[in-house]
Amino acid sequence: MEDVYVVAIAALLPLTACMLVFQVNPYHALVIRGILGAVAALVYILFGAADVALTEALVGTMLSITLYAVAVRSSMSMRMGIVAQVEQAEQAEDAHLGTAHEPLIFSLRDQLHRLHMRLEVIPYPSLSALDTALSNKEIHTACIPAAGSTYHLQTRVARLYDLLYPKLPPELASLALANADKSILTTEK
Repeated sequence: MEDVYVVAIAALLPLTACMLVFQVNPYHALVIRGILGAVAALVYILFGAADVALTEALVGTMLSITLYAVAVRSSMSMRMGIVAQVEQAEQAEDAHLGTAHEPLIFSLRDQLHRLHMRLEVIPYPSLSALDTALSNKEIHTACIPAAGSTYHLQTRVARLYDLLYPKLPPELASLALANADKSILTTEK
């Protein structure tokens, strides 16, 4: 009877590992990684290695979860630079008014939320500062005003382009992959 419990608990280890490998949501994967560490510690205890179980639980699992949480938090965001007039930005903050970018920002946040990502909007004082930020890799995407009320988004990350291109409404913005040799100042003209 005792062997049945050992086999059942030992079978949880590969099952939990498979759940971790096939998890799409990085935050759920973080929780499953903690469960995997707890199951591994339990298996070590069953086989008489309590010191190894304690080390796995305290050092292995806690350290990997902490590092993974920091990595997920910092890498799951898209930094988008926009050209914003300083006076308009101050007025919008003071009066809690929306900006002209709001429909585009809401659409992008909605699309990125489905991918478990965040959108960070970073204002720049001029188009040349925005171009410099994109070429220096300070931002992932540049938002440039286009004709009418539409915008032109230029991203330097091919994966972001692949994810956003089919889902971005054409009445809000067009999307292009940035060329490392060309400036966004020349593509706007």
